[in-house]
Amino acid sequence: MDLSALGSCVSQVSCVVTQTTSGLISGMLLFLVSCGLTLIFGVLGVVNFAHGSLYMLGAFFAYTVYVPTHSFALAILAGAVGTGLFGIVFERFFISRVYGSDVLMQLLVCYAFVLILDDVVKMVWGASYLSMGMPEAFMVPPLFIAGGVVPPFYLFLIGISALFGLALWLLMARTRFGKVVRAAAQNGDMVAALGIRTPYVFAAVFALGSVMAGAAGALAAPVRSLTAGMGFSVLIESFIVTVIGGMGSIVGALVASILLGLIQSFGAIGFPLFTDGLMFTFMAVVLIVKPTGLFGQRVR
Repeated sequence: MDLSALGSCVSQVSCVVTQTTSGLISGMLLFLVSCGLTLIFGVLGVVNFAHGSLYMLGAFFAYTVYVPTHSFALAILAGAVGTGLFGIVFERFFISRVYGSDVLMQLLVCYAFVLILDDVVKMVWGASYLSMGMPEAFMVPPLFIAGGVVPPFYLFLIGISALFGLALWLLMARTRFGKVVRAAAQNGDMVAALGIRTPYVFAAVFALGSVMAGAAGALAAPVRSLTAGMGFSVLIESFIVTVIGGMGSIVGALVASILLGLIQSFGAIGFPLFTDGLMFTFMAVVLIVKPTGLFGQRVR
């Protein structure tokens, strides 16, 4: 514990800017993964323990396209679309079989695919660490805001992550598809009785959640080491975000992700050996005060 270092950072505007930017990056990338996870749980009622592996696939799909093309835009598209297509196959042939089943059965199916996908990644891309490298467009001098160092790529990550999140919220809150999804989450039998093919709706929701995870992996690829199992840590953090924000709440996922990112960023200075402990402590406090999460609603 080094409270003096934390106090020194907080008293300097440059340090606050740098650490806040770092926290926002971690938080916004975590938000992309978490909102997909909370969407799948909120609509389908499935605890998708393989969601971190979808993040991993997005990163490797992006790497595969970026190496020959050197186009980061195509890499992001490949990560998002490729993971979304895999999500459709995964949902139709496996996850759809455990709808309404015991949570343990869902976890077993998902954990089986965690192990399978890790081995597939080792077979296709190798077991060693890979690095995409910084896209050429972002190899420019950093910006200096109030004395703090802010790389332009960081600002891009924050902005594009916020754009993805806004698009998802508008889709779910302002479109007919979003209304159908919310209705199916409340009463799937009634929606089916109205002539809407709910299996297609569920497949689309799972694909959408997969796209968000794949996009997060693709966006993080330039600043993360790519290796099999890289999705496990982000999976744990995503579950923490989902619990803190409230199951099924996209706004809750955003707020919780940003808070968690800032806790990690500033906690690394004041509590370098207890950063993960701070996250779990914060989660415990939220659950004690509001068991349904910050934006969760009590089921009647």
